[in-house]
Amino acid sequence: MNRPRSTTVAAAGAVVLATSGGLLAAAGPASATVTCASPVFKRTFYANTTFSGTPKGTDCDSVIDQNWGTGAPGFKGMPANNFGVRWSTTRDFGSGGPFTFTASSRDGIRVYLDGVRKVDMWKNVATTVSKTVNVTIPSGKHSLRVDFVNWTGAANVKFAYAPRTSATVDKVKPLVPTGTTVTYSTATTSAKVSWANNKEMDLAGYRVYRRLKGTSYPAKPIATTTSTSYTDTTVPKDGNVYYYEVRAYDKAGNASSGTADLGITTVDRTAPAAPKGVEDNWAMGYPTKITLYWDSNTESDLAGYRVYRSTSSPVALTPENRLTGDTLSGGGYTGPLPQTGAIYYYVVTAVDTHGHESAASGAAMYYTRDLTGPVDTALNARGSESEAGVTLTWDASERTSNDFAGYAVFRSTEPRGTAGSTRTEVGRWVMGTTFTDPAPPPSATYYWVVALDHEGNAGTPSQDVVITVAGNTTAPAPVTGLTAVPKENGIALSWDADTSPGFDHYRVLRGTFVDGQWTYRPLIDPYTLRPREIEATTFHHRVAADGQQVRYAVVAVDQYGNQLTPDTGAAAAEVTELDLRPTAPPATGAPIQLSIDSNGGIHWLLTNDENTDGSPVTSFTVRRWNRESGTFDILGTVLRGDSTGWDWYDRPQPSATTVYYRVTALYADGTESGASERAVVTN
Repeated sequence: MNRPRSTTVAAAGAVVLATSGGLLAAAGPASATVTCASPVFKRTFYANTTFSGTPKGTDCDSVIDQNWGTGAPGFKGMPANNFGVRWSTTRDFGSGGPFTFTASSRDGIRVYLDGVRKVDMWKNVATTVSKTVNVTIPSGKHSLRVDFVNWTGAANVKFAYAPRTSATVDKVKPLVPTGTTVTYSTATTSAKVSWANNKEMDLAGYRVYRRLKGTSYPAKPIATTTSTSYTDTTVPKDGNVYYYEVRAYDKAGNASSGTADLGITTVDRTAPAAPKGVEDNWAMGYPTKITLYWDSNTESDLAGYRVYRSTSSPVALTPENRLTGDTLSGGGYTGPLPQTGAIYYYVVTAVDTHGHESAASGAAMYYTRDLTGPVDTALNARGSESEAGVTLTWDASERTSNDFAGYAVFRSTEPRGTAGSTRTEVGRWVMGTTFTDPAPPPSATYYWVVALDHEGNAGTPSQDVVITVAGNTTAPAPVTGLTAVPKENGIALSWDADTSPGFDHYRVLRGTFVDGQWTYRPLIDPYTLRPREIEATTFHHRVAADGQQVRYAVVAVDQYGNQLTPDTGAAAAEVTELDLRPTAPPATGAPIQLSIDSNGGIHWLLTNDENTDGSPVTSFTVRRWNRESGTFDILGTVLRGDSTGWDWYDRPQPSATTVYYRVTALYADGTESGASERAVVTN
């Protein structure tokens, strides 16, 4: 909507221009010629309600949406009452179709399509009235005219028109795009299709189709766009003729017919298709020769085929892998299959007369039997004993096989090859040239090294290495830097790392003062029920914080199991646990067997289901110690029911601390049993 400014006679010579979208013409005198570009409306102001006489002003209006209130329009000579305004335009509606006219005004409004009245609300009213009508507009150009009059009082007017785009209403196809052209670039091997913009107001876009000469257009377009051009960078480079067409489609899903075919001839930069059927070749077991067949290619410029073989997939198309000459005519190949134990992959390519080679076909796969060890041999084998064990060293083989997979190291109490002797494989798939046997038994020991391939076939053994193993009976030195820090959820231990060659793991012992002396016991792994084997230099012992004075010893254990004890010099640290025990009177007299887990689960059984007066248990009360208030807070009550075991889950259980719980039984006579108490270290 554009509000006209007041004008003067001095503006009579103003040049008026018209473009779409916005106020398009400066207000000029009534006699000035105003031209408004479609679909912008030409707006004319009259100082009467009969649209007669010389207009007071003319301008361009892109949107009819005006509210003058009780004032006069901005042109000189316009009254505040009894005036008229006329909007008119002619535009191209393309294929036409169903439209909606929406009008509202105070006072009168009439809307005409090609001079035929479609909206008629011609009455002096005190409030704004509105109306919506559906019309069908034929294809092509049509005129719109809107007449508005104000008799008295406030004046406002609004009008808009829009296509109806519902698929159930709009059955009108867009017009076929015009002005279509196509250009082909041999440099970029791309085709650019261009066309003129359709006039439909409900146009959604365009679809571009491509077909090979002699075929039909596919159902799916190669592109969908709202532009008026498309560059096809995917057109095949095969020397064939391809045709393009463009179809317009609207918001209701209606599509136009296609434009006339636009043809191009592409350059030939395309290799033949990969041969088919190679992957269908196979043979049972482990063949010693193979025969390949495949379907013949149909390209007119075909020159022949090439066969490639490799032990890896995909097969690289390199001269080293090619089995045939430059080209092989026909659709078959026969040749020997190497017996190396590898899997061999065969592929075939097609070559045209321009030297273009296709991609590889599918692969035919064949297995071979491998009964031969690698040529690798460990040279100059030697060994020595240290605290770390027996270390063997050798020189790498001067020759190597493609399927070399590493070395195996063997140990025996007899020379290699002695009848009836037992050998032990102590190392396998060793990729370097050194290996340590950490804990061989003390005695005269023979070692040798053998190269292996992927199938486990052994090569030529190294010379025997004889070592008189003494074994290690010395325990690692005491650990240093041992600290023990009491926490609410146990004791945090840390120490310095042991760097001795034969070190294997640490062991933690807990000491308590019993009968006038410190007694140590190792911490047990709950899964293996054996002493814990710890590799880190920290350990957290989860134990209830009940104020005990304890000691912790940490010992290093070597590969032979040698270790110190607190009596023989092991490092120990004394610590007093935090005391988080309840200050309430001790819990006694409960007929309850209580257990608690670290995730908040409280479980119990009854050991007696009646009190001394014969009154049965009816329920249970679960309590948790509150260190701040110094009381056992009630968590909840559990009915006895028909169960033989009961549970309560403390969801908001405090974390990383020691928590004390009590459970009591309530009897039918209203009395309560003594409490059963348990502590748990929480996660």
